[in-house]
Amino acid sequence: MTTTREPTLINVVVMRLGLRALLGSRRSWVLIGLSLLLFAVAGLTRWGSGGTPDAASGLIVNFGFGTLVPIMCLLIGTGVIAPEIEDGSIVYILAKPIPRRTIVLSKLAIAIPVALVFSVLSIVIASQIAGDHNGELAMSMGAATALASIAYTSVFFMIAVLTRNSIIVGLIYALLWEGVLAGYVPGVRTLSIRQWALAPAEELLSSAPAWNVTSDVSLATGLVMLAITTVGAIAISVQRLKSLSVRVSD
Repeated sequence: MTTTREPTLINVVVMRLGLRALLGSRRSWVLIGLSLLLFAVAGLTRWGSGGTPDAASGLIVNFGFGTLVPIMCLLIGTGVIAPEIEDGSIVYILAKPIPRRTIVLSKLAIAIPVALVFSVLSIVIASQIAGDHNGELAMSMGAATALASIAYTSVFFMIAVLTRNSIIVGLIYALLWEGVLAGYVPGVRTLSIRQWALAPAEELLSSAPAWNVTSDVSLATGLVMLAITTVGAIAISVQRLKSLSVRVSD
């Protein structure tokens, strides 16, 4: 009597390829450079302002969280699959009897932890350098960064699957929508990962308003929208890979 093996959600070989694509390329050095840049700017902010809460939180929220974190997630989210799509090696993975959801989840199982390590550690350390008090800013913005990194990485992975110009499209989204419009245009602020992830940080710092970390959405709305965005991006990525496999087989 033969038994059929149920397909797994994670494939070790696909994970290994994704990890090698990330850490074995220049992207890892760029990520390290972005972290060092944030630390340097945090040190200058501490030196110039004396570590005031307003200056420290302004740097972390606007420059670190609002600009560098999306760029880090862009490099990581696209880096685990975009090179394979560009050079055509994705064909060999799609030709294997591996469910498309397994490919997506395996890639994200590498991309998301790497994004969390780089982005969260960078924000936490930079908060301490800029002038944190009792770990309040580091804890709240670390939590916000973790939530944002999961959503950002999933969205940028989806963009990489949808288009070969993923870096250009991702930069436009990260810098224009999330970095500029979501920071200053009221109508856009409620429709951005940045504002959704800031809601938990605002809640954690509700007893310490001097940090001036605010969001335009409620905590419940922020968490729900982050979950919908992440799950939606994963679902779209799976469907797109299914259509890619059909085209390849044709």
